[in-house]
Amino acid sequence: MSSITVGKVLNNNVIIAEHPQYAEVVVIGKGIGFNRKTRDRINLSSVEKMFILRSQEEQEQYKQLVPQVDEKLIEVVQEIVLHIMQSSRQTLNEHIHIALTDHISFAIRRSEQHMAIHNPFLYETREIYPEEYSLAEYAVERINEAMKVTLPPDEIGFVALHIVSALSNRHISEVKQHSELIGDMVGLVEDSLEYRIPRDSLDYSRLVTHLRFVLERLRRGETVRETSSLDGLMKREYPEMYMLAWKLTKVIEQRVRIPVYPAEVSYLTIHLQRIAQKKEDEPELEE
Repeated sequence: MSSITVGKVLNNNVIIAEHPQYAEVVVIGKGIGFNRKTRDRINLSSVEKMFILRSQEEQEQYKQLVPQVDEKLIEVVQEIVLHIMQSSRQTLNEHIHIALTDHISFAIRRSEQHMAIHNPFLYETREIYPEEYSLAEYAVERINEAMKVTLPPDEIGFVALHIVSALSNRHISEVKQHSELIGDMVGLVEDSLEYRIPRDSLDYSRLVTHLRFVLERLRRGETVRETSSLDGLMKREYPEMYMLAWKLTKVIEQRVRIPVYPAEVSYLTIHLQRIAQKKEDEPELEE
């Protein structure tokens, strides 16, 4: 029967081992590393949780990280990762094992020291990535339960971005940049209109979703068909919103360093005009 060979014991519950098919693997299990020595053999049938870190760099980072964090957290994060894979039916970038463990460990320390960190892009993250946000809600709830802590709701947004990063194979910094950019553009719209868009409104959801798709189209290099008649109509009928849309596309170009197709201005104008109309329709409060 196949077996794995212990390469390095990281703690009582985590070892690095040589697998007959996958080379070096990380094995997690209650007491799997207790009293184990290098070159010990373990029957594969007794292994419950295992994952592969193909990158040598990832392996080294994980080996350094594990001794610094609570053993229970390693097990819970692995449970969360398996839940994400089963729910999304997708493979995850292996870096999530390191990134999520490191992030949650730091978040728990902050919570214990009463150092709250506000997430200014929580609403945007929930709107842009609803499925990943739902998975993050499960993750934070499971961590709170297993680690006997109370992580704030802001952490759900941060964890969601790590999940997006792992599912899309994009670096967390790029995912975070898009979320922050959308938040900044919403702020720019609100400043220009002198109107706060209700976060639970359909207008807010439509605007954020549209901005997300603009960024996704740019990332994938998709072209947007020119509609000169629509462009002329928007410019003529809604000049203020057209100029605001043009300003937003310039912000996008500066931040992501990719030219935005002019047609995007027309489509964005439609969303902005809807919001501007909503502001006009609202009754003014008497002082």
